[in-house]
Amino acid sequence: MWIDNDFPKLLGAELYRPHPGYIIEMAVEPVVVHDFAKQPGQTVQLDRYRFWGNPGNKDSRERTADQTLGTASSRNIVKDKVLVNLKEYTGPADPTDATSPSTFKVARETLLTAQRLLLDTGNLNVFHQSIGSLTLLDDYRRWRDRVFADELFKAEANGVASDGQGGYYFPGGQAKAGGAPFLTYGAGVSAKFDVKTDLLQVVKDMRKRNVPTFSDGYYRCIADPTAMMHLRQNDAFREIARYAGNGMVNPMSPEQAPNANFFQGMGPAYGQAGFVAGQPVMPTGFLFEGVRWFESTNLPEKSFQVSIADATPAIVNTVTTAAPMLFFGPQAVGVGIGGNNAQILLNNNDDFSRFIIMIWSLFAGFEILNKDFITVAYSFVY
Repeated sequence: MWIDNDFPKLLGAELYRPHPGYIIEMAVEPVVVHDFAKQPGQTVQLDRYRFWGNPGNKDSRERTADQTLGTASSRNIVKDKVLVNLKEYTGPADPTDATSPSTFKVARETLLTAQRLLLDTGNLNVFHQSIGSLTLLDDYRRWRDRVFADELFKAEANGVASDGQGGYYFPGGQAKAGGAPFLTYGAGVSAKFDVKTDLLQVVKDMRKRNVPTFSDGYYRCIADPTAMMHLRQNDAFREIARYAGNGMVNPMSPEQAPNANFFQGMGPAYGQAGFVAGQPVMPTGFLFEGVRWFESTNLPEKSFQVSIADATPAIVNTVTTAAPMLFFGPQAVGVGIGGNNAQILLNNNDDFSRFIIMIWSLFAGFEILNKDFITVAYSFVY
């Protein structure tokens, strides 16, 4: 394992292992194009498909026996070509400055001791913990997870979300004003996202503008923990969030009730992450009002200059934190990948083989594809 070719492959394979703490990419299901020949500075083409619109009625599609169908006015499937510029991304970064590159360094003696531990126990997580590489892997997973969130946030540039376009949504459907305070909530008006009004409005608008659902028939939402707390204050939502489903039957004990694994830890019961053979299982989310819900602690904090009369004390033209919720359908984000995808690279300057110094490296480009398929909602924190 000390051979240079083996260790980067062992550690690099872990970059592709899903982690239940970082679920945004899994939830988004991005459009991915991988061209091994492309390098940073070159482009990868993604296709963005659009709907034709009005399908017409029965009579408009009727054809006669002598009618020519292959006319000059025939149309191909409508799609836009999106060129994604590939860039090189590396990690880890300096803990105090994310723009400054850094490296991960392990002493040879530490690595050899951990190797023996891996051979004795077979526990890969303990191996990564013992040499500190778990921190390197977490750096990559956390960064990549945040990148997908940032792409979804770009839909805000569309303006106010409605039944005709995607964009941002503030409680009550308010639009930003031209100057501060950008939003004003008077007495008796809540600035927190409400299940009975705001959620129903968001889902209705997405359906009216023909946002496709995922293969399971639902939209998806990634919510900040504070936003989830606001939603859970609704009794109906809280009941669903507590008991998200019937769980998963243990195939080794089919005679047991499906909810048995909630107590035994067999799998992703009730929408939560579980473990199978010692490996984490990704959370399945839970369903409510046509949306599959996920909670993420990796969403960036947002703030706006607002006035809220119902706050205690009242908020008057003050910068206030807002907890985000990202609603979306499929094909919202695309990824172009070049070279060998994510990999671990070694630094040859190893001080006479006394240390091993490494980074993770990725040639890729990320791009929002369909802003109309996304609604960025907020719930103010007060």
